[in-house]
Amino acid sequence: MMTEDAVLDVLRKVIDPEIGINVVDLGLVYSVSIEGRSLNVDMTMTTAACPLGAYIVDQADMLLRQYFPNADVSVNLVWSPPWTPEMMSEAARQQLGWMG
Repeated sequence: MMTEDAVLDVLRKVIDPEIGINVVDLGLVYSVSIEGRSLNVDMTMTTAACPLGAYIVDQADMLLRQYFPNADVSVNLVWSPPWTPEMMSEAARQQLGWMG
């Protein structure tokens, strides 16, 4: 079943190759919207200059289409609000050694 939690579980399989942490724990997924068969995900990158931004968005799109083959998937790259390290989960901070 396509729920927000199920979508986030799939997106946890998308790993930022530079950092080695999934996009959900990095705080890059801003919103998940499900209406009928439509699945819209707004996500960002840590910086607009991220050289792997297109790759990460493509990975998210591919996995969502694979796990939800009947959905009309749209993954949107957004820049507002700008990402900040405070958006990371506690687990991501610990993985990076950012305690506190």
